Amino acid sequence: MAAPLLVFGKTGQVAHELTSLAPDAVFLPRSAVDLSDPEACEAAIRQHTPRAVINAAAYTAVDKAEEEDALAHVINGEAPVAMARAAAALGCPLVHISTDYVFDGQGETPWSPIDPVNPQNAYGRSKLAGEKGIAASGATYAILRTSWVFSGHGNNFLKTMLRLSETRDALSIVDDQIGGPTPARAIAQACLAIAEQLCEDSGKSGIYHFSGAPDVSWKDFASEIFSIAGRTVDVTGIPTADYPTPATRPMNSRMDCSTTEAVFGVPRPDWRDATQTIVGQLRQKGEIS
Repeated sequence: MAAPLLVFGKTGQVAHELTSLAPDAVFLPRSAVDLSDPEACEAAIRQHTPRAVINAAAYTAVDKAEEEDALAHVINGEAPVAMARAAAALGCPLVHISTDYVFDGQGETPWSPIDPVNPQNAYGRSKLAGEKGIAASGATYAILRTSWVFSGHGNNFLKTMLRLSETRDALSIVDDQIGGPTPARAIAQACLAIAEQLCEDSGKSGIYHFSGAPDVSWKDFASEIFSIAGRTVDVTGIPTADYPTPATRPMNSRMDCSTTEAVFGVPRPDWRDATQTIVGQLRQKGEIS
C-alpha cells in the first residue's frame, strides 16, 4: 500500500478543496490533531508515515491575533516547525501555506520570495516564525506564500460581498490596498503539484509566491464580483484610514510569482475565471439567487 498524502486541516478553504482534489489523502481536522499542541502534530506525522505533508491549517483570525498573540504563535509558528522536524526525520516533503503579511506592505513593486521580511501585525509575525523554523529544520519543504484567499466555502471576501449585496445597493470598499485575489482551489492544486515534485526533487525546496492575477484593489475586486453575479451595487472607494482595524493591513500585497511558475510549472490563476465558476456553483446549490 502506497504511503498516504497527509493534510493538516479539513474544513478551511484550501483543505476543503483538497478533499475533492485528493480524496485518497488522510485529512487531520481539529478534532484529530490540535494545532495548539505541536507535539501532537509531530506524532501524527510519525504515525501515518506519509509520502508528503501539506499543512493547510492555521490561525487566520488576523485581527483577533492582536489579542491572542501567544496562541497564534503556537499554531502558526511552533506547530509547523514540529511538522517539519517530523517530516525531516521521515524524509518526506512538507508544503506549508504562508502569507504576504510577512512583508511590511510598502511600495508598489511585487514582493519577491527573497525580499526582506518585516511583518506589521501579530498574525504576520506568527507566520514568519513558522517560515524560519521550517527553513532551519532540515526538511525538504516548500513555503507557499499567498494572499486574499477566496472560495465558495467558509468566510471570505467574495461570500461577504455576495451576502451584503442581497440587502445593500451601495457599499464603501477600501481602494488603496492592492493585491492578487487567490482562489483556494488553485492553491490546493498548486500544493499538490508542488508536493509531488518535491518527492522527486528535494533541490526544489524553498520559499515561493502564489497569488491570483491581475492585481487589483479590494474595491475593484468587489465591483467585479457584483458584475459577475449580476448585482447592482454602487461601490465607492475609500482609503484604509477610513476603515480602521485592530491589525495593520499591508497596502501592497502584490506578489512576484515567476519563480513558482519557472520551478514547478504552476502559473498564476485568473481570479475572474474562478469568481465566475464559484458564483455559478453557489447559484446552482441555491446559496445565492
